[in-house]
Amino acid sequence: MNDCATQKMRFETQSALALEAAFDGGRITSDGGLLWLAEADSELGLCEALASCVPEWRKRQGRHSLTSLIRQRVFQIACGYEDQNDSNSLREDPLLKLVCGSLPESGVDLASQPTISRLENAVDSRSCHQIAEALFELYLQQRETHGTPEKVLLDFDATDDPTHGEQQGSYYHGYYRQHMYHPLLVFDGESGHLIGALLRAGNTHASNSAVAFLKRIVIRLR
Repeated sequence: MNDCATQKMRFETQSALALEAAFDGGRITSDGGLLWLAEADSELGLCEALASCVPEWRKRQGRHSLTSLIRQRVFQIACGYEDQNDSNSLREDPLLKLVCGSLPESGVDLASQPTISRLENAVDSRSCHQIAEALFELYLQQRETHGTPEKVLLDFDATDDPTHGEQQGSYYHGYYRQHMYHPLLVFDGESGHLIGALLRAGNTHASNSAVAFLKRIVIRLR
């Protein structure tokens, strides 16, 4: 395809490494949207904020920083690879490596499934509370960009998160007709920004904990 009429396209990245889209084969990736996800994360500082809440469980210095591990997990989920086992096949993906801070060819491969599993198991109830606070602070920073808003519209949304095993808290839900979790999400109704999330058991009523969640949010907003 050396005579392809389509021109090469260049993309901006967070590193000095040039990134081009071409049509002459070579190492490829099917997740080009990672570029925009990485740019959004760089602007928001989301993964760094989450990494600061996760306790370091390793007894010696690990090959991958906590921020790199969080980025890998968040980007994989955002691209539809929720299963931890997907890390084994994606750890060599050139674009995923790049957005996680590793060079596509010469850089060290990303973390495998066992490391990702240990990362998630290291998060305790205290860490979950800190992550919730970090998400809320990010929301406040973005919402205040153009000054203090005159009003805030809160959008509460219960959604289904299907499960495929015997995870703790997984139950059959008659309306959705599946085994699932039933998390409660709160968004800013005008900006669409995520304010908070609450993981709930699969058989939980849609409105469960909504009032308590609302009280905490209103107190913080005031």
